[in-house]
Amino acid sequence: MLLVRGSAAGTDLTGTIYERGEEAPQFRGAPDEDAPYVWVCDEFYAVESGGTAQQVDGETVNVAFESPMPRGFETKEQAVAAAEEHVRTQFARIGVDPADVEVTTTKAEPA
Repeated sequence: MLLVRGSAAGTDLTGTIYERGEEAPQFRGAPDEDAPYVWVCDEFYAVESGGTAQQVDGETVNVAFESPMPRGFETKEQAVAAAEEHVRTQFARIGVDPADVEVTTTKAEPA
């Protein structure tokens, strides 16, 4: 597994890329289980009220979460590029400039 983490404005978002041979989560909406690489990460957006309060750049932002939208890819490079774009997009949805998001990819340690 690869962990793709975006950090900006005092908060982080981490998603997971399941690699060839690893078993990705099975749930409604999951991609074809034969996809060699599967990206899974939360999706969220800012709301006026309700949601979950999150500290972003010293301000409280109410965030509503959507169901994760797993996506399957043929290559590791495609999966990583899509993961980085996804993370930056989620930050943009709560008012953070995507250019300010630092994205890192690391190999997950075995449990």
